[in-house]
Amino acid sequence: MEFKNLVEAAEEWCSGNPFDLIFAEEDDERRMDFYAEPGVSFYVLCPGGTDNFHVWSESEDCLPFLQLAQDYISSCGKKTLLEVLEKVFTSFRPVGNWDPGGNAYLLLPSQLLGLPELEDDSFGHYHADMEGEPGPDHQQMGVSQQ
Repeated sequence: MEFKNLVEAAEEWCSGNPFDLIFAEEDDERRMDFYAEPGVSFYVLCPGGTDNFHVWSESEDCLPFLQLAQDYISSCGKKTLLEVLEKVFTSFRPVGNWDPGGNAYLLLPSQLLGLPELEDDSFGHYHADMEGEPGPDHQQMGVSQQ
């Protein structure tokens, strides 16, 4: 795909989320840089020929969260720029209600903000029966019941 078409697609994508396309260069690398407050940045190297897209960040705080997108890109099949950008967007865990009118909120990984991890209750139902003392039919290890 022509680089100018990729840039247009990226600009369109940015209109619906907190990221801005802040730089696009075709000369040395077919590279597009994106930025969102507070300090979340990444760039995409666009394929030329048979290469795949590549995402990266110069911010060490952002790199771990791009792993999901990197894994997605390297999985089977060609990806479009919009598919890659959506995967990057979800790797930063967007939440909240927002509309294309500009009321966008991005919940950043807590490490970026210096906050403690939020409690993940996705396995809460598995631990529901583990609360409190073990019942009479569940002997504790190393403790004899006399």
